Amino acid sequence: MIIIAHTKKHQSNVNKAVQWLEKHNTFNEQRDLIEDNLEGYPDEDTAWRRINKKCEDSFDKYLCYMDELPKREQDQVTKSELY
Repeated sequence: MIIIAHTKKHQSNVNKAVQWLEKHNTFNEQRDLIEDNLEGYPDEDTAWRRINKKCEDSFDKYLCYMDELPKREQDQVTKSELY
């Protein structure tokens, strides 16, 4: 998905934030699939732990790029259909 920044100098960070949000959404869907097929606790499964770590890391990177953006650009990303 492409989101056009209000200010051109912020376009790079908007793109990076959107890319990390898309990755987070993908990892989150994979984590949910693994969790649905588990019989025990999710913390006991290594595949779930691996994908959970990727999910957390991707969201942290998304937040780092969002912190660099002004409020106006942040609102534009959070109001998109990705969030």
